[in-house]
Amino acid sequence: MKLVIAIVHDEDSHKLVDKLTKENFGVTKLASTGGFLKSGNTTLLVGVEKEKTGKVIEIIREVCKVRKEITTAAPMIGESSNYIPIPIEVVVGGATIFVVDIERFEKV
Repeated sequence: MKLVIAIVHDEDSHKLVDKLTKENFGVTKLASTGGFLKSGNTTLLVGVEKEKTGKVIEIIREVCKVRKEITTAAPMIGESSNYIPIPIEVVVGGATIFVVDIERFEKV
């Protein structure tokens, strides 16, 4: 048995959970926060038989596409504490996926 841990953008999470559920995969959804943009992420836990791991990863790749968004950065200008927001383009979306072995699984 394997545990697939997928960290995805909040905008992708609902569609991904729906798609995984329709394919009969059990999913546990956890709210999380990204470190770079401090934006909302979702961490999904999917327990799956070893031979179905590829299908779960395929679904994640299909739903969680990388895209560009505009956000603002506020660098400090000079020695004062004045901040001037500057729009920057950042890449969001996609997924970070971990697959780990599960020694034991029980559902009680």
